Amino acid sequence: MNMDPFTPKEIKAATNAFFDVFDAISLRMPQGSTVEDTLKVLEHVNKTATKLRGKQEKEERDARFGFLQKN
Repeated sequence: MNMDPFTPKEIKAATNAFFDVFDAISLRMPQGSTVEDTLKVLEHVNKTATKLRGKQEKEERDARFGFLQKN
């Protein structure tokens, strides 16, 4: 992994990506929620997204090899 300092362009891209997700979650939080509450929910959403991505990738991988999924 490259350990050089991040460029301003990389920081701006990461900031935009972070705040897009943060804002999407913040808008759905109950009134009176703190930034800390939103960050905790963001962690859980990321875990859920990771699991969903893994499941989708497995299904796509299995479909390429002709495995049938039983529901």
